[in-house]
Amino acid sequence: MWRLNFQPMADVSTSYRYIVRTPGVRGGNARVENTRIGVHDVVAYHLLGNDVETIREAFPDLSRAQIYECLAYYEDHRAEIERLALAQIEQPAE
Repeated sequence: MWRLNFQPMADVSTSYRYIVRTPGVRGGNARVENTRIGVHDVVAYHLLGNDVETIREAFPDLSRAQIYECLAYYEDHRAEIERLALAQIEQPAE
């Protein structure tokens, strides 16, 4: 007979391959490493109903993997990223 033993993990830390935070760059908000593209920039396009290919056209320097990781980061930090993305969407064009 199999016995499953589920034990809660004390501390789960998620690391991201492409996402960084740097004080003084993009307000210290999460961004794609080696770029000034914020996770919230990518998520704003996503929230407007765009698919990954359309987002990639808007940000041609990003790989699909980087875009998917932005979306994964968004899922893990939804309140923070949504606040930034929605503020960006609501900004009037200059």
